[in-house]
Amino acid sequence: MVLIVVPSHGIRIIPSRILTLILAVRSGDIEKLAEPTLRLNTLPCRAIGKTQNRGIMALVEINFESVIIFFILLKELMRRHGNLWQEITSIKNICIAYEKAIRGKSKLVGVIKFKKAVRKNLLLIRESLLNKTFTTSKYHEKIVYEPKKRTIYVLPFSPDRIVQHALMNVIIPIWDKLFIDASYSCRTGKGIHIASNKTMEYVRRNKYVLKCDISKFYPSVDHEILFKIIQKKIKCKDTLWLLKNIIDSFPGGKNIPIGNYTSQWFRNLYLNELDYYLKDKCGVKDYVRYCDDFCIFANDKVYLHRVAKRINKFINEKLLLKFSKCEIFPIKQGVDFLGYRHFNNYVLLRKSTTKRVKSRLEKLPQLYKDGKINKDQFRSSVMSTWGWLKHANTHNLLIALKYQRLKRMVQNL
Repeated sequence: MVLIVVPSHGIRIIPSRILTLILAVRSGDIEKLAEPTLRLNTLPCRAIGKTQNRGIMALVEINFESVIIFFILLKELMRRHGNLWQEITSIKNICIAYEKAIRGKSKLVGVIKFKKAVRKNLLLIRESLLNKTFTTSKYHEKIVYEPKKRTIYVLPFSPDRIVQHALMNVIIPIWDKLFIDASYSCRTGKGIHIASNKTMEYVRRNKYVLKCDISKFYPSVDHEILFKIIQKKIKCKDTLWLLKNIIDSFPGGKNIPIGNYTSQWFRNLYLNELDYYLKDKCGVKDYVRYCDDFCIFANDKVYLHRVAKRINKFINEKLLLKFSKCEIFPIKQGVDFLGYRHFNNYVLLRKSTTKRVKSRLEKLPQLYKDGKINKDQFRSSVMSTWGWLKHANTHNLLIALKYQRLKRMVQNL
């Protein structure tokens, strides 16, 4: 057995299945070491003292093999990544970025024009990055009304979309390791339906839910705070130059435009600070976040009220955000989250989602008959609807929508 000192900086959440040492608490909170929220009572380690040094959390007694594993993972958690620029600007990476950016857009006029001299154009993009002559283009605005009215900011296919894919090809694996399991948006192996399944798990074992939605999240993101968060993990000066160029492309010091490929990852990184606060400081267990909506489940209503106050203070002071909705209610009312209404024994489609689905399906046959959509678009719309419906108890809804008739129709096309 050996004694180790656990530093207070850089440690977040380490899965207990990997280490025999999990989170120790910060100096002054040593009494919380026994709390099940930290899961230390389930592990073969024990706190044996504390220190007044602000750089120390606790002294913990563990076995030697665990020390080795711990410091290997600790080094990875604390490491700031440099020398990324060569990989970002490599010919291979830019070609991969082009292939990703072109998906579903091969018939756009700008894409067709770009493809006529694709090699030359890709080399020019690479040169603009290496010479630092690249700058984010002017945004084109468009309004969408489904599922709600929003302003989408569109950048040209070339060079912007290709550059953003080239950047994120390298950055995503670094950032994704930082995110906790409770973050489900835009991540491989996650998504809405996995999040819905986890929500049902929590619904079945809790009595109350704290449901929160952040007001106008994208327009409210502070550029300076976002860039400081990025710098915690990225130290490559060239990569930081490109990231800052994209962040500051929207004037006013706030807003990560909806429509940018990078914005969904900036969102996850920005709210990752909240995720860690909830886990590290509030001891939250049953938690699901998708985009800027999240739910916390518990059997203690008073506890949820206390957590809600702490969250509100944190997002106001640290992230300069505010709630549009923050409510606590009994789970038996149903938890309207992720497009579904979750009850103890069943899941229903959200009423607004049902209306949109019904409206869309009713129009499809006539749109196809008038030649406004082709058979592939008809088939895709019908099957994508099934992708939503199959995750809920929708037997009666399928009958009302005459879905089987539509399904047979597309099968015979």
